Amino acid sequence: MAVSWRSCLSLLVVIMLAINNVTASNSPEEAKQFQSLNNSTMANRLSEENVPNHEKHAVDDPDMVASMVDMSIRNSTERRKLGFFSCGSGNPIDDCWRCDRNWQRNRKRLADCAIGFGRNAIGGRDGKYYVVTDAGDDDPVNPRPGTLRHAVIQDRPLWIVFKRDMVITLKQELIMNSFKTIDGRGVNVHIAYGACITVQFVTNIIIHGINIHDCKPTGNAMVRSSPGHYGWRTMADGDGISIFGSSHVWVDHNSLANCADGLIDAIMGSTAITISNNYFTHHNEVMLLGHSDSYVRDKIMQVTIAYNHFGEGLIQRMPRCRHGYFHVVNNDYTHWEMYAIGGSASPTINSQGNRYLAPANPFAKQVTHRVEPSEGEWKRWNWRSDGDLMLNGAYFTPSGRGAGASYARASSLAAKSSSLVGTLTSNAGALNCRRGRQC
Repeated sequence: MAVSWRSCLSLLVVIMLAINNVTASNSPEEAKQFQSLNNSTMANRLSEENVPNHEKHAVDDPDMVASMVDMSIRNSTERRKLGFFSCGSGNPIDDCWRCDRNWQRNRKRLADCAIGFGRNAIGGRDGKYYVVTDAGDDDPVNPRPGTLRHAVIQDRPLWIVFKRDMVITLKQELIMNSFKTIDGRGVNVHIAYGACITVQFVTNIIIHGINIHDCKPTGNAMVRSSPGHYGWRTMADGDGISIFGSSHVWVDHNSLANCADGLIDAIMGSTAITISNNYFTHHNEVMLLGHSDSYVRDKIMQVTIAYNHFGEGLIQRMPRCRHGYFHVVNNDYTHWEMYAIGGSASPTINSQGNRYLAPANPFAKQVTHRVEPSEGEWKRWNWRSDGDLMLNGAYFTPSGRGAGASYARASSLAAKSSSLVGTLTSNAGALNCRRGRQC
């Protein structure tokens, strides 16, 4: 039986209306749920029901990403060898943007330079610039326009820069909203002597070129987290940067020291993170990756730690890992008092091309530390050292399947790069960039 064109048209209209109704009915609820997560207070941070599922941000093959880091380093080093970049350092992140004399006009190019698990963090690349002109933080509930707090809570993507040198002493945690870049290049910016940065239940964050130090515990106060919401915050620990239930985060070229708790903590299912080119000094428990041994959602955690300098006055946790997958590559460890890399709950730790300089203490030469497992248990954990340079008696105790499938394939670069670590990390920390010059 023939069907008229009017009947077909009517059927098509009905289908389109049905699809529109489904979309309209779902969107407000999803938005409400996300807003609730984004604005959770400290009191309910540990409620598992409120932790978003970031498994979609985890890569299917962590070894593939680790191999990509290897390839990126090799390509950059070979370009330097061939003289393609007159300013090239062999550091693929820096060589991506630092050779440009007009970097200040092309700031957002930085968003294309990340590597490793956090390589897709775009921050505020797709938004406007926001210029911070006011170092004050008088009112965490109603921040003044022009302040850093007013910038980071906005609902739209923003690339945040600073008009001049400033020291920002925060009264309460700086709670960031999604799709933000804090870019301190060209000025000398310190977040210090008060609260520091919280990245909670958000995505696509870049923190670059900031001095973060002397962070204090704060809380038991109202704090705004978006233009439409503020809430009660219980006491925060005093971390330099606290990453909580978040994904696609890149922390690059910052100088961090002397905070009340950790310098960088990433917990509660955070993933897709790169921590690179930072300079860590004068601190006890430097970096915690993973909430607790019992919090199995951290098995999705994937973190790349690359080109950092772990310097004077450090004691332990560079990092301390739980669950998850951690690629530690081309870092310079020049000081620790207890150990460099520790962990529990069977994390996979892939250490490649690092330089480990052990302390004089004959009882602290070991790079690694397993936290309270039986020997039969930790021997099954996948920890390996590949091409690392061990100095002054440093040694790495491997375990697990050795060169098995859980690790990225090693390249010839690994052994070579360990001898270049001094060059690769020579500019770690906040850079002294000036307009019109290569940074």
